[in-house]
Amino acid sequence: MKLKRAALWVFKGVAALIAVVVAAFLLFAWLGHPKFSTDNIFIRPAGKDVFKMSDIPRGRALTPREIDQYAGKLLAEMTLTEKVHQMSGDTGLWELAKLVTVERLKYNDSPILAGRNPRLEIPPVAFSDGPRGVVLHHSTCFPVAMARGASWDLDLERRVGDAIGQEIRAQGGNFYGGLCINLLRHPGWGRAQETFGEDPYLLGEMAVATLEGVQRHNVMACAKHYAMNSIEMVRTKLNVNVSERTLREVYLPHFKRAVDGGVASVMSSYNRVRGDYAGENATLLRKILKDEWGFRGFVMSDFFAGLYDGPKAAKAGLDLEMPAALCYGKKLIAAVESGAVPREVVDDSVRRLLRRKIEYSTRPDVMRYAAALVASQPHIELAREAAEKSMVLLRNQGNLLPLDKSHIGTLAVIGRLAGEENTGDHGSSRVYPPYVVTPLEGLRRYLGSGAQVIYESGADLARARQLAKTAGAVVIVAGYDFRDEGEYIPEMPNPADRGGDRRNLHLRPEDVKLIQDVAPDNPRTIVVLNGGSAILMEEWKDKVSSILMAWYPGMEGGTALARILFGEVNPSGKLTVTFAKDPAQFPPFDPPYQGSVEYGYYHGYTLAEKRGHAPSFPFGYGLSYTSFQYSNLKLGATQIAPDGELAVSADVTNTGSRSGEEVVQLYVGFPNAKVDRPLKLLRGFARIALSPGEKKTVAFTVRARDLAWYDPDTSAWRVEPVEHQVLVGGSSRAADLLQASFRIAAGR
Repeated sequence: MKLKRAALWVFKGVAALIAVVVAAFLLFAWLGHPKFSTDNIFIRPAGKDVFKMSDIPRGRALTPREIDQYAGKLLAEMTLTEKVHQMSGDTGLWELAKLVTVERLKYNDSPILAGRNPRLEIPPVAFSDGPRGVVLHHSTCFPVAMARGASWDLDLERRVGDAIGQEIRAQGGNFYGGLCINLLRHPGWGRAQETFGEDPYLLGEMAVATLEGVQRHNVMACAKHYAMNSIEMVRTKLNVNVSERTLREVYLPHFKRAVDGGVASVMSSYNRVRGDYAGENATLLRKILKDEWGFRGFVMSDFFAGLYDGPKAAKAGLDLEMPAALCYGKKLIAAVESGAVPREVVDDSVRRLLRRKIEYSTRPDVMRYAAALVASQPHIELAREAAEKSMVLLRNQGNLLPLDKSHIGTLAVIGRLAGEENTGDHGSSRVYPPYVVTPLEGLRRYLGSGAQVIYESGADLARARQLAKTAGAVVIVAGYDFRDEGEYIPEMPNPADRGGDRRNLHLRPEDVKLIQDVAPDNPRTIVVLNGGSAILMEEWKDKVSSILMAWYPGMEGGTALARILFGEVNPSGKLTVTFAKDPAQFPPFDPPYQGSVEYGYYHGYTLAEKRGHAPSFPFGYGLSYTSFQYSNLKLGATQIAPDGELAVSADVTNTGSRSGEEVVQLYVGFPNAKVDRPLKLLRGFARIALSPGEKKTVAFTVRARDLAWYDPDTSAWRVEPVEHQVLVGGSSRAADLLQASFRIAAGR
């Protein structure tokens, strides 16, 4: 006992020493914050004739010209210190210490503020994180973004964004930092769960649906992490090299789509791009984002390690350092006063911040935002709907599913994850819902007294096998949790909890053994998988009857799972990431990279098709309890102009006995391209509901300009005047696609 006490005192002493060192570091860093300036904006009174935020009319949406005029008036009233304060997070020393120590477990429990100016009555940016919901307090936990991407449902995603916007406003926020649209280059990326998939077109469409829902409630949405961020363990050090074509065609189109869709803000990434940190990269921020794309919003840094050289970042176009002034503050003021940073650079950044604050704080609200909205019943039901539409049925031999509730008798539920609350990683995206329905709890609630549900974690393999032999069916829940993948948090006290990139794309060895040993004891074995991206399963997938990819399904995941397994809901999710047969079928991924990495032109389904690899489950794939037949593919023309559009339609019929929803996918192929192109690219999708025997015609419009390639020699997009293919069907697999051809005419 004395030894334990002594060890405890040693641990406390070491912890205290670490806290002192961290506090000292932060204190020195903090001296650059504008609060230490003698020109204190918090006590300096405003004169009677000073123009303030309250002088701007409210009750209607202002025009862009009016917003610019009012921003200019406010800017004219500001001192240099006030301007730089607008460009700096307001986080104080104590709050900063909490964010970078073990207290990070409570990260973003209240909005993180930036740029509050009481003198001119300028409100702060009030930041809330969270791709799977609102991190603040105890909000609704939706399925992770990767799961929602698998729904391919823009209306659903818009409604999820709408609920997120409501809950942010109800908890004092006005900014949503959870719109992660980094492209999934490799499924081992630790934060894969935070994005929507591997395809730029899908990412862009889902992003716009999210931001439209969020921003409807006067909450600024932020697209992140711009750009090339898809390796976690060395995200603050890695230099990404990429060709201009690859950058423009693969890694930037979804950000451009978000900008065109009206996103309020963009967050820079930690990594370097071609040598410069993304937050200090003038090519990315000023040349492409602001000048070429015409982005009127502001760019904020990722937290803490997003900037190193304040003057360089400011000149490159980084408008807001978060969450505190570590590189801006007095350092930036001094750089302006010395002439190292032109005053117009600061004015441009502040004007961008003011424009968004004016726009989002003066236009009328569409509703009242009471606290009761948070985790309200409508939002809970939406979380369940999102989980139901996200789950992907990968295998269903002999039509084992759906199970029959009235004849199940005994259901054996096996696996360590079956009884755990498993909603995703424990990094900055973590949501703290009021409750979580686990798979075990969901099945028990659903079956009630009508069947016996027996649970075994899998630790006792002999008992698991015995349960399987006597059960009417077996559900094995396997996969990953926050220990296996997620945002890398080096400050976590337990190294096993720090997350990071996933090195092994297979299940844990103990899970593989569990499946291989239990499945032969019961032919009615179903494997339910948790995870944030592709899971390799060649060593066991043919040994079980059914496989359901449940992802991290949110707070109502267990309820959704039971409703799908027993047929109350027909599964309709489709993969947005390729499930390969072997790790060699993916691009190189060997973290921790020590210096640089080259991102190539091909990944995901484009790489598989280029190399002729047959994946385990292709992009866009997902089964249903009914069947769908595609027919009558029609093109509105056989030739279009380089700036023209092509009407496309196809008929889809439900040929089964159950109602169901199908995701219709349109791809364009480039068999006659004179430059290197993928075999095909996604360029349209639609989700439709069909009753048994019902047929619907699905229509698309293909724009020639969306088929262009980027010519780095002329810095221009070019449409090739050659024959193209249109392919429509239920997945990216060639056998699932109807095909027709059209030609793009030569330009004049």
